[in-house]
Amino acid sequence: MNILITGAKGFLGRNLVENLKNIRDGKNRTRPSIHIDKIYEYDIDSTQEALEMFCKDADFVFNIAGVNRPKNSVEFKEGNFDFVESLLNTLKKYQNTCPVMFASSIQATLQGRFGVSDYGLSKKAGEELFFEYAQKTGAKVLVYRFPNLAGKWVRPNYNSAVGTFCNNVANDLPIRINDPSVEIELLFIDDLIEELLDAIEGKEHHCEFQGVKTVFTEDGKYCAAPTTHKVRLGYIAECLNRFHNQPETLVMPNIPEGSFEKKLYSMYLSYLPKNKIAFDLHMNTDERGSFTELLKTVDCGQFSVNISKPNITKGEHWHNSKWELFIVVSGHGLIRERKIGTDEIIEIEVDGEHIKAVHMLPGYTHSIVNLSSTENLVTLMWANEIFNKDRPDTFFEKV
Repeated sequence: MNILITGAKGFLGRNLVENLKNIRDGKNRTRPSIHIDKIYEYDIDSTQEALEMFCKDADFVFNIAGVNRPKNSVEFKEGNFDFVESLLNTLKKYQNTCPVMFASSIQATLQGRFGVSDYGLSKKAGEELFFEYAQKTGAKVLVYRFPNLAGKWVRPNYNSAVGTFCNNVANDLPIRINDPSVEIELLFIDDLIEELLDAIEGKEHHCEFQGVKTVFTEDGKYCAAPTTHKVRLGYIAECLNRFHNQPETLVMPNIPEGSFEKKLYSMYLSYLPKNKIAFDLHMNTDERGSFTELLKTVDCGQFSVNISKPNITKGEHWHNSKWELFIVVSGHGLIRERKIGTDEIIEIEVDGEHIKAVHMLPGYTHSIVNLSSTENLVTLMWANEIFNKDRPDTFFEKV
C-alpha cells in the first residue's frame, strides 16, 4: 500500500508520518493487516509534479493540508478549498478512486460558540467538494470534523491554547485564562492516530452532528475519533501547575490508563526545556550512607533508594500498618525481621545479582545489613504510603 499525506510537515502530518513509518519498518506490530510500501509526504514546498506522481500511485490519501492562521481571509479559500479542488482533480485525472480522508473542523458546523467564520466556511466548502467527488467517482470519502487537537509537537502560540499553556508552564512563563469555567473538547493526537489507522483498515467510526455534538452512528455522513475529553480551562491550568511542581513535591498525580491527566502529562513533558529534563533529588546523608526519596504517588505510596556503606546496619524499627518492599539492586546484604513480642528472627540474604523483592511485614521490626566490607549496598524501597512526619508510624526497636 502507498499512502499520501498532504500537510505532512504539520502537527498532525508529522505524527501520522512517523507512526506510519513505524508500521512500514516493522517497529509497530499492532496493525498486522496494514502493509505499507511507500509513504508520500506532500507539503507547501512540494511541486505540482510530485503531487501528480503521488496521486497516480496512492492507495490511500490523507488530506491534512489546510490553513488556520492566515494573513488574510483569502488564504482560507486557497488553503482549505482551492487545494482540495486541485487534489481531487489530480486524482480524477489518473482515475484513482482510492479512499480519501479530509481533515475538517468542528467549526464547519457553523453552530454554537463557533458561529459563522471564514475558517468554518472554507472547511465546510472543502467538505462539500469531497462529498461531490464521492458521488461522481464512487470513491470512498472520509470527512473528519476535529475538535481541538492536542499532544506532542503542537506548536505553541499558534492555534492551540493547550499547547501554549504547556509551553508556558514548562518554561516558567505566565498563562492567561479569562474564564476558567469554559469547557473545551480535546482530541489527543495518539487517539486520533489510532482512529486514522482504523480508517486504513476500513474500520473508521461514522457519525452525524447535532449542532456541535458528535453523535456516532454506523451510517453517519461524517467520521470522528471515538475518544475525546471535555475539560474546563481552569482544570487544565490546575493540572499543569501540579506537573510543574512535581520535581519539588515528588508527587506524581493520578494518571490511570486512558485518562485526560495521563495524556496531558505526556504532552506537558514534551515542552520541557533542556535545563529541566534532569533535576536534583535531596539526599539525606550521614556516616552510614544515604537515603533519598524518589517518587511519591497520590494513593500508591512512595519510592526511595537507600545506600548503605560497608558493614553498616540500617532500619531497626517497626510499623503498625505501614508496609514496605525492599529490593537490593547492588551489593550483598542480609534482611532480618522479628515479630514484636517474640524471639523468632526471619533472615533473608539478598544481592544485586539475584534481584528479589522482600516484604517488610507490619508489626515486625526489621533491619538490613551490608555484608560487604568493600562495596556499598543499594536498595530500592517502596512504602505503601507517603511518609508523614506528624504520624510517622515508625518505632525504634532492635531486631
